[in-house]
Amino acid sequence: MAKGFMPTATTQEELRDFQIRGLKWTVNHAYQGSSFYRKRMDEAGVRPEDIRSLDDLDRLPFTTAQDLKEGYPFPLLSVPLDKVVRVHASSGTTGKRKVLCYTRKDIDDWADMFARCYEMAGMTRDDRVQIAVGYGLWTAGVGFQLGCERFGAMVVPVGPGNRDMHCEVMVDLQSTVFCCTASMGLLMAEEIQHRNLADKIAVKKVIFGAERHSAAMRKKIEEYFGIEETFDIPGLTELYGPGTGLECRKHEGVHYWADYFILEIIDPQTLEPVSPGETGEMVVTTLRKEAAPLIRYRTRDLTHLIPEPCSCGSVLPMHGPLLGRTDDMFIIRGVNIYPGQIDDLLSRENKVGSEYQVILRRASGRDYMTIRAERGESTDLSEDETITAKLEDSIRRHLLVRGMVELVGYGTLPRTERKSRRVFDERNNS
Repeated sequence: MAKGFMPTATTQEELRDFQIRGLKWTVNHAYQGSSFYRKRMDEAGVRPEDIRSLDDLDRLPFTTAQDLKEGYPFPLLSVPLDKVVRVHASSGTTGKRKVLCYTRKDIDDWADMFARCYEMAGMTRDDRVQIAVGYGLWTAGVGFQLGCERFGAMVVPVGPGNRDMHCEVMVDLQSTVFCCTASMGLLMAEEIQHRNLADKIAVKKVIFGAERHSAAMRKKIEEYFGIEETFDIPGLTELYGPGTGLECRKHEGVHYWADYFILEIIDPQTLEPVSPGETGEMVVTTLRKEAAPLIRYRTRDLTHLIPEPCSCGSVLPMHGPLLGRTDDMFIIRGVNIYPGQIDDLLSRENKVGSEYQVILRRASGRDYMTIRAERGESTDLSEDETITAKLEDSIRRHLLVRGMVELVGYGTLPRTERKSRRVFDERNNS
């Protein structure tokens, strides 16, 4: 197995010392190099020399996605433009994209971080890695490829979509690792099942991320690919891109690269730290990033820190799966609901599939929620009444709001190569 990508720190004390040094460097670098950060810190009454320990982190002001949009086209830039060797942009759908700059060192660091992901997944240089995510301004495809080349395995860069090509390449080149969004993973898993390819392919691991996925979806991907291991990989463009952490083979949580960034979990309403293990918004502060460092950047991603160390023995801490984003939340009859909560409840019922939609409507001045879910592949229509009653009761008890469940045939809800849309709020059209 390729080695050399894990942190040099072997104890929590060494990791903490590294973080303190990295925090001091980042704050000074951003203050000296970025007019935005200098102004923001001056307004908060804090200077680089005031940051002496990790306990001083909360003296620093937050940075938000709005700051990136207002700083377009080169937000947070902390180095001269002639040091920038690449830009990437978010896959946002409204307004200007969030453009992030990278120096040569930033690219090298990202490659090392992603190579660490492949190492943690138990890959070797003999693996053949088929990439099914987008290339271009988006960080996904180039990130997966960059890390694979740094790791030393073979890259098969097919990109998203084109199921015929993916199937052909998977069979002919005997790819052993498949990298994709969770939705693309399900789409390809069903394609493999439909074409009876399970005995003709050599895929042993699937690495997917970019969106919330259910336990049911993950189980279906593993079943149809005929594999035992799938890995959840987080990442966002602002923080290099994908590859900022990975589940190890113990699958007890997502190890995140605490030698590259500090992770806080805050209450998105009060902006105060949550209790250990409590769900909140991820806030990240980079420790090595040159071109566009992040200082207490509010990601809007929801998760929780896992206080217990992993049984694998790694010094790297863990967070839980991403449950969605703060802006994914919808309100129905005064109750705040995240799609991940519905995802979790549906995953507990083995008579339904992994795909679902939430439809919100307003009639006669009242809001109504319908959850459209696929039947399980072998579930009979005669069981609909029992299943819907069970799920509606579960929704009422766990979410404290009523919702109607409508079952549809397996495979009838749309599949996508990118990210599946789950919530359809039609109330503004009423």
